[in-house]
Amino acid sequence: MHQVEPIDGYISTWGEGPLWYNGALFYVDIEGHKVIRLDPDNPGGEEMWSVGERVGTVVPRESGGMVIAGDGGFSYLAESGELVRIGDPESGKENNRFNDGKCSPDGHFFAGTISLVKEKGDASLYRLSRGGEITEVYSGVTNSNGLAWSADGGVMFYIDTPELKVLAFDYEDGEISNRRELVDTASVGASPDGMAIDEDDNLWVAFCHGGCVICYDGRTGDELRRVDLPCLETTACAFGGEGLDILYVTTGIHKTEEEEHAGKVFKVTGLGVRGQRAHVYRG
Repeated sequence: MHQVEPIDGYISTWGEGPLWYNGALFYVDIEGHKVIRLDPDNPGGEEMWSVGERVGTVVPRESGGMVIAGDGGFSYLAESGELVRIGDPESGKENNRFNDGKCSPDGHFFAGTISLVKEKGDASLYRLSRGGEITEVYSGVTNSNGLAWSADGGVMFYIDTPELKVLAFDYEDGEISNRRELVDTASVGASPDGMAIDEDDNLWVAFCHGGCVICYDGRTGDELRRVDLPCLETTACAFGGEGLDILYVTTGIHKTEEEEHAGKVFKVTGLGVRGQRAHVYRG
């Protein structure tokens, strides 16, 4: 039987993008303009970087520091807090910003944009290559969200939230092909958001406005199990802990509902599964 517990400490306006790296949970508060590093054994002692803009995602950089994507496109973020711009492929779109992102097993950083005015098809998924080049890899998106790769690196899973589906692509050397629909989430009645993957290639999808994380078979798309949380705005999840057997879930604060633990990170224990290790940017 699994247990769901809130972690006391920093409360995000809109927590997102968690990943476990070097014994800590990294995530962002999009509307709070912060990157956060949380040591779950020291709640309340988070390390934070204020980046001066909405930040959709953060990943570790193999050579040190981090890479973020947000209002200003892709940027390097040093441990000192120094921000160095890389580039913004949508600098001319004032109603778009970068949202969720992850690194592929071969070390590229994939991150996508969101149309804040819900202009259908006006956003895209981009790749920041190991060489620092920014390339559009999938267009016609409205709200780019969860990303994950199979353990063998041959499949990329992807969510464009308004489509209410999890897509799968063949993946090789930074390129995607053979798009197919794996999961139809329409029956959930909520928005598929961030996503994690376990060691069996099953997908754990957080449902914004739905207060839950649902696990789907990564091969058939069948629903396997569901974890309910006491926050409607359940935004994203990641496996962490020493054994990668704890599911950490970020949340946001609902516009009208008052919820005791909204904006906190939750930990889910007792699931009996382990996740895959996070990949880092090798550029």
